[in-house]
Amino acid sequence: MIRLPIYMDFNATTPCDTAVVASMLPYFSDIFGNASSRNHSFGWKAEEAVEIARTQVADMIGAEKNEIVFTSGATESDNLALKGIYERYATKGNHIITTCIEHKAVLDTCHHLQKMGADITYLKVNRKGMIDLAELEQAIRPSTILISVIYANNEIGVIQPIKAIGTLAKEKRILFFSDATQAVGKVPVNVQEDGIDLLAFSAHKIYGPKGVGALYVRRKNPRALIMAQVHGGGHEKNIRSGTLNVPAIVGLGKACELCTSLMNSEGTRLSQWRDKLEEAMVAIEGVTVNGSTTSRLPNTTNLAFEMVDSNALMMQLQKKIALSSGSACTSGSLEPSHVLEALNIGELAKNSLRFSLGRSTTEAEIDYVIETVIKAVMELRQLHPQWIMDQNKEHD
Repeated sequence: MIRLPIYMDFNATTPCDTAVVASMLPYFSDIFGNASSRNHSFGWKAEEAVEIARTQVADMIGAEKNEIVFTSGATESDNLALKGIYERYATKGNHIITTCIEHKAVLDTCHHLQKMGADITYLKVNRKGMIDLAELEQAIRPSTILISVIYANNEIGVIQPIKAIGTLAKEKRILFFSDATQAVGKVPVNVQEDGIDLLAFSAHKIYGPKGVGALYVRRKNPRALIMAQVHGGGHEKNIRSGTLNVPAIVGLGKACELCTSLMNSEGTRLSQWRDKLEEAMVAIEGVTVNGSTTSRLPNTTNLAFEMVDSNALMMQLQKKIALSSGSACTSGSLEPSHVLEALNIGELAKNSLRFSLGRSTTEAEIDYVIETVIKAVMELRQLHPQWIMDQNKEHD
């Protein structure tokens, strides 16, 4: 039995796993202590829960527990990393290298830093959504203090050559930061093997609660030093002050533990169903895949439907299928996605939809989505002037 509407927007957010919810519940009312209260058992129990979660988070990305800083989510983690590094290394240089397809949390922070005096290089991508490593190396200057490259793009799912970037950064003795919000929990991420010095992500993308995330900060070889952006209390080793959200942190830890154990099986299953969906769609005339089909997340496909406005298609499907035409953070904008525009695909940027699968997706849902979307696409094309002209020409 298929329950409508079918959710196909897991890159925007995920439901809390029932095991995650169960792990959190005791810390709202029963074990309610402040993790910074060191004088009694209420605080000790809360602190113990936080440290267990810190270990669970660290284990998922190959880090040490003392390298994990808890935040309110990836947006804060991005801000903390970029602003914190810029301020801390201001005497060394002011140049940061990033890409034009970063999440807005990174791009908007970089724009802010430019107003503060930062010199930012925005690397372009090719039609597959990949940066050119040679261009990255050429962009490095003596004043470069940070390379910031998104691990996996939230809209097209493309995974950048992270390990190669990490190797280059180490050779040039430059810190490397990656917003890995879409990658962690879906594909293996190891900060040691990848050569990443700072890494950000959120719980709500991996079946944890909203409002909590983490920032990995390397402590040796090299040690990444960042300037705190929130002051008061000296929490999280003076990097991020504020009373810790113990229930949410426990939930994040449990979500990481689950993703670590389920990643391989989930990735295999979702990639098979993603491919089934994609193959059925591209079999239609005028449907193409945006971005690389070889280096990408297992759950994501971004499809361009020629002569079909993406907003009109979503309206047609909204009672049946939950989809998006881009990032949830910019879904209110009428402008085409900056990511799709960067691919240089022209008008197709306005004809594209993202399909992102998740833990609860079933094959029956995929079959329904294929049938329903194809029908909606054909109906909308019947109303398109160019489609009508083409059809008339075929009949002449």
